[in-house]
Amino acid sequence: MAIVTVGIDVAKNVFAVHGVDETGKPALVRPEVPRAKLLELIANLPPCLIGMEACSGAHHWCREFAKFGHTVRMMAPKFVAPYRMSGKRGKNDAADAAAIAEAVTRPNMRFVPVKSIEQQSRLFVHRARQGYVEQRTALINRIRGLLSELGIVLPLKAATVRREAHKHLEDMPGWCNTVVGDALSELTRLDERINQYDKYIAQAANEDARSRQLMQLSGIGPTTASAIVATVGKGHDFTCGRQFCAWLGLVPGQYSSGGKQRLGRITKAGDPYLRTLLIMGGKAVLSAAKNKTDPVSRWAISVQERRGYWKAVVAIAAKNARMCWAMLQQGEAFKRPA
Repeated sequence: MAIVTVGIDVAKNVFAVHGVDETGKPALVRPEVPRAKLLELIANLPPCLIGMEACSGAHHWCREFAKFGHTVRMMAPKFVAPYRMSGKRGKNDAADAAAIAEAVTRPNMRFVPVKSIEQQSRLFVHRARQGYVEQRTALINRIRGLLSELGIVLPLKAATVRREAHKHLEDMPGWCNTVVGDALSELTRLDERINQYDKYIAQAANEDARSRQLMQLSGIGPTTASAIVATVGKGHDFTCGRQFCAWLGLVPGQYSSGGKQRLGRITKAGDPYLRTLLIMGGKAVLSAAKNKTDPVSRWAISVQERRGYWKAVVAIAAKNARMCWAMLQQGEAFKRPA
């Protein structure tokens, strides 16, 4: 019988392929397929459903397989793990491919949106900028650690570290002056690189109509708008704004049983980068709400008074996420709430 579903365990050099027919029986079991032979193998198959785990390189393979008429779906690895028959066959690449082939056919499975080249190119800028920010943070902490060896203990604030380090630089003995001076020079270079990438992101956001529309919302700047559009496109993979919020991890986790509903902290599932940007935007909205009288600002202040600062920030971030999804879905037809 013809192969209808294929599960592929993605790797760097050797892939595992597991195909099943209409009855669910294995019809193609290839535990070791070299990278150079994978595309040829998939091209010779009739159009079928292909499942993969979302990992490095998976988006590339999705685009390549779709060119041959296949329907390609990606899933988070944690959603595939329950379908692995660990007690029977253990954990290996072949078992992973079989589990993927089983998981991709489940009617309630949640899939990861496949990104285009344009989306990934914009995310490259975000990932590079985030990497430079992490390097800068690590360098500032290294400077604080070095200065503490000389009895100069500085607070965590980056501006204070820069100012105090320059102030004490000339008084440092021997090689200490050289090392800290080089670290401060590297810190300046990282600042310039981050500012440069901020301009790249702003340029990309201003050139995209969907990003410009998202930036009309309070708390959504060029970085957040560009990242959302590059990650989810038009949001077609989500049926509603609440599902988009759940995907971002901005909804409370449930611990309900026996008819009692217990809502805990937010799940923090999904993309931490997008969630962080939305939370930072929520903080900015709440900070500016004290001097405004529009409905959103009044609502934000009332939430803060009733539930506290951080719950208000998360509520604003969740509201912005839902409105972003609605904007992406409806386009120009979206009407901002009064």
